[in-house]
Amino acid sequence: MMMTLRFSMWLAVCFGCGLFVMADDFKISDSDREHWSFSPVVRHAIPMVKNRDWVQTPIDTFVLAKLEKQGWQPNPIAERPDLMRRLYLDLTGLPPSIDEQEKFLADKASDAIERLIDDLLNRPSYGERWARHWLDLVRYAETNGYERDGAKPSVWRFRDYVIEAFNSDKPYDRFIVEQFAGDELPDASMETIIATGFHRLGPWDDEPADFEQDRADQLDDIIRTTSQVFLGITVGCARCHNHKFDPIAAEDYYRLAAVLDPLKRPQGGRADLDLPAGTLAQRAALIERDRQIDACRKQIAVVRDSIRTEFLASGKSALPADIVTAFGVAADQRTSTQKDFVSKHTMQLEAELLAALPTDKREQVSQLEIQLAKLRETTPDLPRAYFLMESAEPPPKTFLLLRGQATARGKEVQPGVPLVLVKQQLDLSSQKSPQGTSGRRLAFARWMASADNPLTARVIVNRVWQYHFGEALVRTPSDFGIIGEEPTHPELLDWLAHWFVHDANWSIKKLHRLILASNTYRMSKADHPLYGEKDPRNVSFWRFPYRRLEVEAIRDSMLVVSGQLRRPIGGPGVYLEIAPEVLAGNSDPNVVWPKFDEAASSRRTVYAFVKRALIVPFLEVLDVCDTTRSTELRNRTTIAPQALALFNGEFANRQAKHLAERLAREAGDDLTRQIDLAFRLTLCRTPNATEVATLKRYLAEQNDLLVNEAKTNNSSISPHDIQRKSLELLCRVILNLNEFVYSN
Repeated sequence: MMMTLRFSMWLAVCFGCGLFVMADDFKISDSDREHWSFSPVVRHAIPMVKNRDWVQTPIDTFVLAKLEKQGWQPNPIAERPDLMRRLYLDLTGLPPSIDEQEKFLADKASDAIERLIDDLLNRPSYGERWARHWLDLVRYAETNGYERDGAKPSVWRFRDYVIEAFNSDKPYDRFIVEQFAGDELPDASMETIIATGFHRLGPWDDEPADFEQDRADQLDDIIRTTSQVFLGITVGCARCHNHKFDPIAAEDYYRLAAVLDPLKRPQGGRADLDLPAGTLAQRAALIERDRQIDACRKQIAVVRDSIRTEFLASGKSALPADIVTAFGVAADQRTSTQKDFVSKHTMQLEAELLAALPTDKREQVSQLEIQLAKLRETTPDLPRAYFLMESAEPPPKTFLLLRGQATARGKEVQPGVPLVLVKQQLDLSSQKSPQGTSGRRLAFARWMASADNPLTARVIVNRVWQYHFGEALVRTPSDFGIIGEEPTHPELLDWLAHWFVHDANWSIKKLHRLILASNTYRMSKADHPLYGEKDPRNVSFWRFPYRRLEVEAIRDSMLVVSGQLRRPIGGPGVYLEIAPEVLAGNSDPNVVWPKFDEAASSRRTVYAFVKRALIVPFLEVLDVCDTTRSTELRNRTTIAPQALALFNGEFANRQAKHLAERLAREAGDDLTRQIDLAFRLTLCRTPNATEVATLKRYLAEQNDLLVNEAKTNNSSISPHDIQRKSLELLCRVILNLNEFVYSN
């Protein structure tokens, strides 16, 4: 009823008059706070079930109780080889090596799976896998989008921060605070300041038509991302009017805008700038250091210049006469050749000048250079990072914008939180951070990361569940509001949220262990005619879902099995291959995308350079996320271009070639051994007799086709080359098997 009244009010406001006005009587009632997601998290009692033998963790009891209520039984547990491959791909995005397969399958201890899980969670590849999920949510890319699509300088440090946060099992409450207000923490550091790059990851127009409106749009991007990612609510829908469905007023939106309003974008004209990753005090110290360094350099230049004219005229320089002459010409009067001479030989001349200085002046320069070294040692350079900055100045006033238009200011709004989530509005306007900034973001972040917040823990445990199972308990993971779907297992969601905060102390890795230890996770994917007909969406979680791997896991797996994956961690993004015909439409293809370097690009896909206006086609066709906004769940399509990319694409065929070379190198010329090795590398199992026979027949057919093709073209091809080419084609077939690109 309340929702209907609000919707009617919204319609009246929008269409009842020519000018838009806000409903001043928008009130939050106790009944609004009774919505399941706005209510306090409750640790429900673990239900009783009949089949106690199936239960491994409390998760199983909640799932099994629902199945038993329907008279259903969960699927059997998956076979150990399937479970092994599932865990590797789920936690690291990479298939196990043959040695790892043999080691696990030979381990018959009762805790073998638990020890495997711990091993995988402690690998650097875990952070690389799970950071990509988070980067989807926070709309990570390395360029700004729009017409020029300029690069975001040093933004890759944020990606590396996320990888390290997952690998170090940074508590999730701290993870939130660092990204939202890491610069305002008492213990602010280079790491926490890099984390605040979260605010700046969205698209940015470097030449907007209306700068004031563009500023409002930038804040809107942060507000929408913050509310959806951390809180699972759509505060952004209240920008122009009170929320149509949820009890969120437009004033709630602008309360959050006031929290963010002190942030500024470092830029020089249309240039997007990075900054030293330090606090206000550290950056001020760097500015002062650089001022002193500049003064020292000027003094050194004055000393050297005092003998420059005399030295150039003396003929004592070892430089050729025409180069000496170039140094004697005023900078604005030099020819292009003279400018080139000066550029190439300045260091040599400066060394000669220093050697020619009288003893007293040489000592003066020496002391100045010692002073320069001390300045750099006392105040060393900081890595540059990409983040918005906040000064120590008083925060600007924030106004409610009618219709979301920057020129249509309404009343002034103070910083705060959505009123439906608190009994009494928080005072965020009187805060001050230990670093001298407003402290508004720090106070807001601590509220978001509080155990009393009914949304935060629910949202993150739901997301982790989704990434493990393909579907979440709440299947609208960024919308826990009125029109979002209700939880399939509400008691389980709350139990997990409470356990995550109070038992796991916000540890994502502990949450992984709990979920992965359950038989709910370890079920097979086998279909059941009755259950599948009545519950095609697997809402009851009666089986493990059948799902295609994300493009990153597919590409990385190909690199692993072909033996080409390079494992360096972190650093600037690498450029994957883009076909020349795709780049042909650009005015300068070599500038927009560097020349392809196979060795440099053969790294994990999380390190791929993400250009908003030019997504790598191989990634795009396999449903890489939308980089312009927060992506809660990627598209999962099955379309013809995917088959073309995997069967005919340059990358897939190149990896098939490398895999064939590996098979020949490690298995020799024996076809049976080659096929066996190929299956163990790619599918983590041995082939059955039918598969071996089928692939041998395929190889024979390809041999005949290659021989006939050579005859038709009047060309010659050696038996060795025929065998190698046929093996490449077989490897391409195996890399295109559903079993390879789908999770076990």
